[in-house]
Amino acid sequence: MIRRNPSGDMPQIDPSAFVDPTAILCGKINIAADVFIGPYAVIRADEVNAEGAMEPITIGRQSNVQDGVVIHSKAGAAVTIGARVSIAHRSIVHGPCLIEDEVFVGFNSVLFNCQVGRGAVIRHTSVVEGCRLPARFHVPSTTAIHGDDDLERIVQVTIDETTFSESVVSANAWLVQGYRAIRNEF
Repeated sequence: MIRRNPSGDMPQIDPSAFVDPTAILCGKINIAADVFIGPYAVIRADEVNAEGAMEPITIGRQSNVQDGVVIHSKAGAAVTIGARVSIAHRSIVHGPCLIEDEVFVGFNSVLFNCQVGRGAVIRHTSVVEGCRLPARFHVPSTTAIHGDDDLERIVQVTIDETTFSESVVSANAWLVQGYRAIRNEF
């Protein structure tokens, strides 16, 4: 479902993107080319700040937002998701948040009030908040990071994690093409 927010903003979706019919996109959202939005994802840009303003939720080209993901923002803060980012099933991205290009966010992870550097990998069921993850950082499964001081115990991403992330992006790029081809069958 694509709908307007109370401020009157409507999602802007590139025609080459695929948004599953069960997904809900509401408000000031910009979806770039070849993005995949999976079943039951919810992306809401509808809250305003004290001045009544709102920044958009932006999702970069060839990114994928998988089944059951929730993306929202507090008080109109921006959520910016770069190109070729994978946000796996049932994760939550809550703004303010900046996720740079080629990041992998694993199943059931929660990101809030953070910046995630290019090529970082956040494995499954992790919490990342109140920090700046450097580029190519690896956050192991079930890790909780509550500030920059927690980063000292995190090891850098290995080539195996970046290869895995690239395979997820490629698989979802194929899905965008396939689902767009059968769009009229839904």
